[in-house]
Amino acid sequence: MTRWTPEHIWIERGAEASALAQRVRRRLPATPTVITDDVRTADVDRFGDGKRRLVLQPHRGGFLRHCPAGTAGLVCCNYMVVDFASNCPFDCSYCFLQEYLANNSAVKAFTNVDDGLAEIVTVLRAHPQRQFRIGTGELADSLALDDVTGLTSDLVPFFAEQRNATLELKTKSDCIDNLLALDPKDRVVVSWSMNAPAIVASDEAGTASLAERVAAARRVQSAGYRVGFHFDPLIEHRDWVEGYRETVAMLAAAIDPERVAWISLGSLRLTPALRTAMRARAARTQVLSSELVPNADGKLRVWRGLRMEIYRTVQSYLREAFPSVPTYLCMETPSMWQQVRGEAPSDREVAQRLVGAAP
Repeated sequence: MTRWTPEHIWIERGAEASALAQRVRRRLPATPTVITDDVRTADVDRFGDGKRRLVLQPHRGGFLRHCPAGTAGLVCCNYMVVDFASNCPFDCSYCFLQEYLANNSAVKAFTNVDDGLAEIVTVLRAHPQRQFRIGTGELADSLALDDVTGLTSDLVPFFAEQRNATLELKTKSDCIDNLLALDPKDRVVVSWSMNAPAIVASDEAGTASLAERVAAARRVQSAGYRVGFHFDPLIEHRDWVEGYRETVAMLAAAIDPERVAWISLGSLRLTPALRTAMRARAARTQVLSSELVPNADGKLRVWRGLRMEIYRTVQSYLREAFPSVPTYLCMETPSMWQQVRGEAPSDREVAQRLVGAAP
């Protein structure tokens, strides 16, 4: 089981009385803790070292924003992200945070949760006819810190009462114990990032194994949650055809397709700066062995023909295993949609498919 315990905790002065900070201190009474006016002292030069440090502080600025996947020229599913944490204790070789947070390396959990929830309420009430999909898994794994912070005890009851929003908790962990005691009222989807077994072993350090992820998904389904799966990033590697077939077969053998909300597919995509950061840090990776070429959005992907082949192959496995589950491509052009799926839907059409099953 994947359980993270920080080596040190920093709490910004004034935040120590927050509900989240008090939960952390109750759960980690023996962890050395500093209350300070300047939590920036927790950041270190080496990105990996920061993953052993937890900072508790208020979030300054807005919590809710559009997913950065909504790039001009790419089909977007109108997803929104909300940031209650920053950075992740896992260390996937391809993670964009190692470049994006290079100078902000400590794991941070934001203590002013009520401010974030109030911001969400304002947006939901301003657009009562729209169904929102909102996820917490952009700048941090949604559940990797939950044993420490107990954030889901705030989020799940809140979203369970919203009529025009669905929360997605996206993870590579099996930290689901807190969820099992909560009633999502069909308003919370727990999603797992999935990959081929070889990639999980070589490039997703610290994460739950595929078997642990599938077992966790089955448990939360039994507890009343819908689940989702994200085959993203799909990575070309030796025996990738059989590797992704094996992963889909594991899901098909364990998961009730009637309680799967959606499945996405996305190709490996790296900025040049991220590739540089990976080369500097990765001692063991299969990711950089692929030939990557620049695309119109400035990101590097495998060449178009191979990307299309990977999509078509994995999609064929998913259609056989989960024929009624909505699937979609993440951060791809209309022309790639057309060649892989025989359609080029608008952003609105994709979004409607994914929220269409919401109660």
